Amino acid sequence: MDAQQKLKSLVGQLNTVIVGKPAQTQNCVACLLAGGHLLIEDVPGVGKTTLAHALARTFGLQFSRVQFTSDLMPSDLSGVSIYERGKEAFVFHPGPIFAQVLLADEINRASPKTQSALLEAMEEKQVSVEGETRPLPSPFFVIATQNPHDQLGTYALPESQLDRFLMRISLGYPDRAAERELLAGHDRRDMVDALPSLLSMDELQTLQRLVLDIHASAPLLDYVQDLIAATRSGRWFLQGLSPRAGIAVLRAAKAQALLSGRNYVAPDDVQAILPQTISHRLIPVGDAGRGSFEQVRAMLDAVALP
Repeated sequence: MDAQQKLKSLVGQLNTVIVGKPAQTQNCVACLLAGGHLLIEDVPGVGKTTLAHALARTFGLQFSRVQFTSDLMPSDLSGVSIYERGKEAFVFHPGPIFAQVLLADEINRASPKTQSALLEAMEEKQVSVEGETRPLPSPFFVIATQNPHDQLGTYALPESQLDRFLMRISLGYPDRAAERELLAGHDRRDMVDALPSLLSMDELQTLQRLVLDIHASAPLLDYVQDLIAATRSGRWFLQGLSPRAGIAVLRAAKAQALLSGRNYVAPDDVQAILPQTISHRLIPVGDAGRGSFEQVRAMLDAVALP
């Protein structure tokens, strides 16, 4: 099976579980192919956790789930050393972060201290426990879900951590036809448990290398730079994108191009992933009621195509 058939199978399998959201599932696949962490933000009950489980199973990755709560401690994630009398020594017991996919459920219900404990892991792919640095499995993805900030018992994620997520997506409510399928169909959890793994580790690494090999022409890079410059103009956002964010945009656009069956990045690829890739990194200029997704789209309309 060639890469395009494999990618089509990946997205198709996810769409059997998360019905009526093909754009969001494709964004999720693009995010993981680009080697990035994923943030899924929405109200409870629309399928955030189900999508995260389905992604891990479809990609064939070993995963663990942590329900973030206000009393969750950093050591609950990383693990602790416990004295074992038989060995007459302290033995390290790894925490749930030592998995290829960490599903951080309702991440913004944990305290800022625990949220910050994820920073090193997300950026460096390692954790420091009791003075010793321990590498995490490869690949290592964080798929985090969070509830809207205006809900009780939530803490806003620090900007430094938001910047570590390659994409933030929102599922939204299903349309009427999709909701009827959910009401009349099988239990989603049972469906996720029955999903087969569609990728081996070698196949995932091959697809990730294909993403890196996607060509970006000079005019396309000019367009990306124009978009980055627009975020810094002060017209739409209080502060602009960092160079790291610009690299993230290009990486996500390459993954989108691969999913579209091309070996080069087109402006359509950049436009398709831009709101999901940069909106969580930016604070909109006060434009009553307008969220950053809408602000990014307004900026896209204003920047000339190459």
